Amino acid sequence: MIGAIEILIILIIFGIIYGKDAIDKTYRKRPDEGVVESLAVDVKEYYKENPRRLFYIVLGVLGGLSFIVTLFYYFLTQTDLRQMIGLE
Repeated sequence: MIGAIEILIILIIFGIIYGKDAIDKTYRKRPDEGVVESLAVDVKEYYKENPRRLFYIVLGVLGGLSFIVTLFYYFLTQTDLRQMIGLE
């Protein structure tokens, strides 16, 4: 059991190191621009390459948000979560 935990920790460390390198190579951010400006440039490039892919990304984000809102509403109305957090 301890060996599995150590292997998991090593894998997480390698994932952080190589994941950061992959993100840095994927998103071409210049030092003089902020995160929002870099995201805007990436979105423009996505739209120029394939407008339908950007449409699917927007639909996925809206679907995910609606799922989270519905799940939150369900937990507040159908469970005892309100009593646990002191709203009732």
